[in-house]
Amino acid sequence: MRAKAGAAGKKKKWSKGKVKDKANNAVVCDKATFDRIMKEVPTYKLISQSVLIDRMKINGSLARVAIRQLKKEGLIKPVVHHTSQLVYTRAIAAEAE
Repeated sequence: MRAKAGAAGKKKKWSKGKVKDKANNAVVCDKATFDRIMKEVPTYKLISQSVLIDRMKINGSLARVAIRQLKKEGLIKPVVHHTSQLVYTRAIAAEAE
């Protein structure tokens, strides 16, 4: 009985939790980033807002604008169009067929 009381009497030590690195993504698109997006993104097999954020280190609003621009120029084509997630693919594969 005493052993049980001693074990339960110890104070719990809570962990601090995992510390996530803060993303330092660009909020303004400069000429170099814009050129890189226009050159590299149309070659990706899967293009989404998340992919652009991860690979280009830009924020979500810039990623959406870039996707709209690429679609307008006909460099990418839609696969799934949903309000929360837009999925595109390269338009080059369709031209080859």
